[in-house]
Amino acid sequence: MENKKRYYPISQYLKETFNKKVYKITLDGGFYCPNRDGTISKGGCIFCDETGSYSRCNDKILSIQEQIKKSMDKLSAQFKAQAFMAYFQSYSNTYANVEKLKEIYDSVFFDERIVSISIGTRPDCVDNKKLDLISSYKYPWIEYGLQSANDETLKLINRGHDFECFKKAVIETKKRNIKVCAHIILGFPNETKKDMLNTAHKLAKLNIDGIKIHMLTILKDAPLYEIYNKNPFYLMNMEQYCETVCDILEILPPTCTIQRIAGTGYSETTIEPQWVNRRFEILNLIDKIMIQRNANQADKFNRK
Repeated sequence: MENKKRYYPISQYLKETFNKKVYKITLDGGFYCPNRDGTISKGGCIFCDETGSYSRCNDKILSIQEQIKKSMDKLSAQFKAQAFMAYFQSYSNTYANVEKLKEIYDSVFFDERIVSISIGTRPDCVDNKKLDLISSYKYPWIEYGLQSANDETLKLINRGHDFECFKKAVIETKKRNIKVCAHIILGFPNETKKDMLNTAHKLAKLNIDGIKIHMLTILKDAPLYEIYNKNPFYLMNMEQYCETVCDILEILPPTCTIQRIAGTGYSETTIEPQWVNRRFEILNLIDKIMIQRNANQADKFNRK
């Protein structure tokens, strides 16, 4: 099916790779985060709540295989789904020794309909042995949280690593033919639009394979809520966010899959901005802006 978008959606990549629609199954592997348990820091990143950015699609008391079976049954019934990607989302999913990681990752491939694995983690939670393990699986992805390439921002949000750490992790990961998806957040109070686009330029130079773009969101149980409540700062409106997303799309490489530019995962705990949960309005506005500009992904991609 021809892609009518002016960017390269992950759905198109998966259809081209597997010749069928692939559905992502979100999993809780029981991991935690070194930025919460005191190894790096306590309290975590200021924007992250106690769920570790988990979508709550599955009950964590279920085993990995039970979570997968539950999701596969539901998706098969609703959409006649035939292929699935196992996605470890919550917290830092490489935060364990290699033996434990192997046991957990191996457990997803009990059904031949699982065609790929994606692992969300931090760039300071991988090493050569862990990357070697992940590279042994079929069609592996790692999703690294970056949030910003601005080191001052990373300090402000209590991220616990700098951009150089992220860069090294991406280089080592791509050496092993593991595809890399980067997560970034727009709208930090200390950042200008130039700062946000600079993050996109740096990711483009690393030739990342995918990106998830998030709007800074004030969640009820996140440390940022207290900061915002005491001293409210300006948050981008939907139009500003969508304009900036389109600017970023033009900067990214043509092969970079667009994996998220709008979502509704935080609807129950969102304090501000409320528009972030209007997923289809956001997607439609991004399409409209790209058409009005007569722009496409990679129009401003600099290969140097």
